[in-house]
Amino acid sequence: MRAPPFLTLICLVLFNGSLAVAQQIETFQLKNDNGLKVEITNYGGIITKIIVPDRNGDFADIALGYNTVSEYQKATPYFGAIIGRFGNRIANGSFKLGGKTYNLVKNNEPNGIACHLHGGTKGFDKVIWNAKRINKKGEQGLTLTRRSPDGEEGYPGNLDVTVTYWLTNSNELRIEYAASTDKATPLNLTNHSYFNLKGDGNGTILDHILSLNASRYTPVDQGLIPTGELAPVDNSPFDWRTPHSIGRDIDSTHPQIVYGLGHDHNFALDKSEPKTLTLAATVYEPTSGRVMEVLTTEPGIQFYSGNFLDGSLTGKSGKPYEFRNGFCLETQHFPDSPNQPSFPSSILHPGDEYTSTTIYRFTTK
Repeated sequence: MRAPPFLTLICLVLFNGSLAVAQQIETFQLKNDNGLKVEITNYGGIITKIIVPDRNGDFADIALGYNTVSEYQKATPYFGAIIGRFGNRIANGSFKLGGKTYNLVKNNEPNGIACHLHGGTKGFDKVIWNAKRINKKGEQGLTLTRRSPDGEEGYPGNLDVTVTYWLTNSNELRIEYAASTDKATPLNLTNHSYFNLKGDGNGTILDHILSLNASRYTPVDQGLIPTGELAPVDNSPFDWRTPHSIGRDIDSTHPQIVYGLGHDHNFALDKSEPKTLTLAATVYEPTSGRVMEVLTTEPGIQFYSGNFLDGSLTGKSGKPYEFRNGFCLETQHFPDSPNQPSFPSSILHPGDEYTSTTIYRFTTK
């Protein structure tokens, strides 16, 4: 059953010759046989709720966000949204491709150094997607589609994008991405959900236990742009191969921690074969017993510990989101890949299809 929309109708006038098209913002609910629920709006493809049980069978919403779309439109650090065309940062807001320099919107200045972040001023998180509910045995789904026109935010090519959310009876939220283009273009799609496995608005995430399947990470400069190095995590605050609390090393004086005001780094996942669906991360919250596993076909994952949450935003529970009240695990190609020839290529060419899958699996212990 479709959940009530956040807003009855919002019209955007899109001129196609003499025609104007009205687009409606709606919210859709996916529910499985075990009582798990996920709510998604076609504004930005935002996941607004993820309701899962604890070890005692009590359900709570573990996704940070708002109660209305107007709040997402007013101010949001990308809560729950589809990110594109390029997730993460691109240095100086520019890249070269096919002998031509492309200049993108510069919309982020970490430590005073300007760059392009998460697709620009009006990325995929700030547009209305075409939505269609779909179903198959044991799974409920929602397909979102849109065309990103040639030149949008400075990117080349008309890009046709499909993002499909599935909620399965195995308690998995699966996200499938697909895209094609008529010009070569960088592409790095991801989802920017913030999680707190205690439940939305229930305080710090520093006591969550995290493990990452990564023996290398990509160090950054003061502008949070990768240096191009793939550094070993050994004997550093970035070794998550053995599970430990998020808070253990978060105030380390390690220069990389200082640059990010905590954890905000990309990890190169250990994979026997590229593009295979493998376990990337596991998070366990001891008081609730909730466990979230992240599996992906992507080569990297960004772990972000909510360092820029500062209490100025009030969430669904009516409580402010304070410093480190949520964490993100964004599956991705490496940041600044268009300018880093040693990184896995993020360029999509005409005639090729971009595909990517990420799964968030929920259990308890």
